[in-house]
Amino acid sequence: MNIKPIKTEQDYRSTLVEIDGLMHAEAGTVEGDRLDVLVALVEACERKHYPMELPDAVPAIEYGMERGGLSVQDLATVIGRPNRVYEVLRGTRPLTLRMIAGLHEVFGIPAESLLKQKR
Repeated sequence: MNIKPIKTEQDYRSTLVEIDGLMHAEAGTVEGDRLDVLVALVEACERKHYPMELPDAVPAIEYGMERGGLSVQDLATVIGRPNRVYEVLRGTRPLTLRMIAGLHEVFGIPAESLLKQKR
């Protein structure tokens, strides 16, 4: 298996093209192993050169609501009364640690995002 490091944008793009061609490779085959290694290589390159920031708390909650089909009433079970949920969503009320823990544990919203609150 001849694999080179990703050093340039062209290397990155050609590796993505090769990965695309290997997407249906069977696990445990030479092609499947090559796919695994190339994906790991691209992931490392993307972490270094194209880091993705987690969203702030409110966009993370809104995404969690959309993804899970949640309503304000659903969030109220963790945050408190519906008016308190609206205050959080407007950004006029900060999340407490209890709210953060509940949103993470009950609805699976990443705690790292919930901790990122605009001041």
